[in-house]
Amino acid sequence: MLRSRAAVVALTALLIPLAAPTPVRAAPPVCDAPVPSTTQPGYLVADPDCDLDGTPFTPLPGARVHTGITAGAAYRIEVPGKWNGGLVVFAHGYRGRGTTVYVDDPGLREHYVARGYAWAASSYATNGYDVGQGVRDSVALIDVFRRVTGARAKSVIMSGASMGGHVTAVAIEEHPRAFAGAMPYCGVLGDTALYDYFLDANVTAAALTGVRIEFPLQPGEDYQARWRSQVGRIVPQLGLPSGSTPAGRTWSAVLERRSGGERPGFDSAFTYWNSLPSLPPLADLPFLFGLYPGLQGGTAGIAPGNIADNRHTVYRSTDRLWPTAQEWRLNRDVLRVRRTAGAGPGLSGVPRVDGRPSVPVLSLHDIGDLFVPFSMEQVYAARAARNGRSGLFVSRAIRGAGHCDFTQAELRQGFDDLTAWVRGGHRPGGDAILDRRAVADPAFGCRWTRGTHQGFVAPACP
Repeated sequence: MLRSRAAVVALTALLIPLAAPTPVRAAPPVCDAPVPSTTQPGYLVADPDCDLDGTPFTPLPGARVHTGITAGAAYRIEVPGKWNGGLVVFAHGYRGRGTTVYVDDPGLREHYVARGYAWAASSYATNGYDVGQGVRDSVALIDVFRRVTGARAKSVIMSGASMGGHVTAVAIEEHPRAFAGAMPYCGVLGDTALYDYFLDANVTAAALTGVRIEFPLQPGEDYQARWRSQVGRIVPQLGLPSGSTPAGRTWSAVLERRSGGERPGFDSAFTYWNSLPSLPPLADLPFLFGLYPGLQGGTAGIAPGNIADNRHTVYRSTDRLWPTAQEWRLNRDVLRVRRTAGAGPGLSGVPRVDGRPSVPVLSLHDIGDLFVPFSMEQVYAARAARNGRSGLFVSRAIRGAGHCDFTQAELRQGFDDLTAWVRGGHRPGGDAILDRRAVADPAFGCRWTRGTHQGFVAPACP
């Protein structure tokens, strides 16, 4: 089903009497109840004309909007009055496993319109970690835009946050001719490496505290309760949230190296994330412990098998040339897990990110993010380097502890620098994220950080 808000407004105008006896004020938009999906049994699609809290979606001054539902996905489109011919397709992040899908506005909405760019966003037809569906529905918006506006975009920028960053990275590789540039941020640019990191965090915590755990490929109904009991023995020995015990300090050092290397502000980020509750249904656990891949058999809810692996991982808590005796013990004692499925080509399961962009890519990442860690940028940068594409990737480190915790100034500068790169061919500045010494420098992240970020504590920038 494809419906245009412009068409509804036009039809309403025809039904208003031509000679009304008194002025009639337009009634505020009424939000429709979610409608059954035409493509996903059991799913509902929320009204794209309203936010979930009932706030109507209205155009910014001088702009016009189009909304609708097509192929089981809701969409929003906004075109500025002085359109420059550019279109930004925005991909949202992970929204849990509920069965109602909804579309909302990108964080840079006002900036896009002020710069003359139109934008389009999709709810996707499914929730969960379904990157493939996100790619299909996001790319489809390019044609939807042409149909509902009657105009073809001259150039298209792909952008997305968190899981939407994974969608962005896959979209530009699967459809290299469709896009002129890309701006993922806080993105899962390392595909299954994210789940390796979740595995690393949990198995090393268990090994350092001597708590025996397992990784069931088919967890039974009682496994969540058993995991809660095991975590209940792990956490006190780590001295969380700050890691105040010897085991906790070692775990912090291991986690720092598995999430991007020694860098400023990590101690504050460690405390920040271990003070947060995890995602439902494990919101009673510290954040990272609710993300243990063994809770889902390592499938991410979408893959055909376990996608997490640490068979060849060497865990370090120092940067010495040779592992210490404590590091040897950790690597001896840690639970080893073998993957049975991996990131694959195409859009099924967990789509692979090859790091082979054919267009300019500018990315931003909080260096204290321990949900989607800074190491995702490094994985992508290393892959791009192996493919001879380093010149098409710029990464900017932001001194924040949260996930997708960016100021408008940081995002706006990133977008403006990317679009100038696309137009003029001049590669903008970034950070040397693969240089261990550069990352460990106390001033790392200062160059592109604009404003303060809650929870991040580090020496002041020079």
